[in-house]
Amino acid sequence: MIEVKDLYKSFDKKNILSNINFTVSNGQSIAIVGKSGAGKSILLKCLIGLIQPDRGSIYIDNKLINTMNFQQLQKIRSKIGMVFQFGALFDSMTVGENISLALKKLTKLNEDEIQQRVKNSLASVDMIDTESLMPAELSGGMKKRVGIARAIAIKPLYLFYDEPTTGLDPIMTDSINRLILKFQNTEDVTSVIVTHEMRTVYDVSDRVLLLHEGKIQYDGSPETINNVDDPVVQQFITGNSILV
Repeated sequence: MIEVKDLYKSFDKKNILSNINFTVSNGQSIAIVGKSGAGKSILLKCLIGLIQPDRGSIYIDNKLINTMNFQQLQKIRSKIGMVFQFGALFDSMTVGENISLALKKLTKLNEDEIQQRVKNSLASVDMIDTESLMPAELSGGMKKRVGIARAIAIKPLYLFYDEPTTGLDPIMTDSINRLILKFQNTEDVTSVIVTHEMRTVYDVSDRVLLLHEGKIQYDGSPETINNVDDPVVQQFITGNSILV
């Protein structure tokens, strides 16, 4: 379970997050949405301990992470698979080496076990026999898949996605959404998906948090968000720039 209480974060006296409160139950898939600059990625970085909040508390598995030292944080991160916006692959490493790097740092598997885990995770994202390819040989969609394979290879309890479908065409977006849903349904994970695309929200989440100017404007199901009588919410889901 993830629990966020009274979270505040600012940079250069500009409030980015203000009085953020929510809980993510085990097994839940939650989408965090909002326009650019709403604080989505900052919130995600707070959840994995990359950024310290100014005030407030973050609990993962009932452990307060924002007072942890590096070693304590690493234990928590070993439970979290992170899918970055642009893949975040090391250009000088092969696909297999990129995936095995996380396994070497976060698990106690031996080399044979690591290589088998690499093969299995690539098979799960329909990229069999691509271990020897370099990132430069991959399309944008393939890089996203490798990023997901790396995230699931550690067999996490939590999967965090930062804009997983940014820059992809509709067909590839649908493919990535199906992968997110697949692992949500088969791996018994808790998913947090930062996105600006409502298509992803409808396809993969069972709950939506909409951030507006650093605050939670909507917290509810994707099925009911269209019926919310709030101009800020309607502006986001319709893309109508006339609304204020």
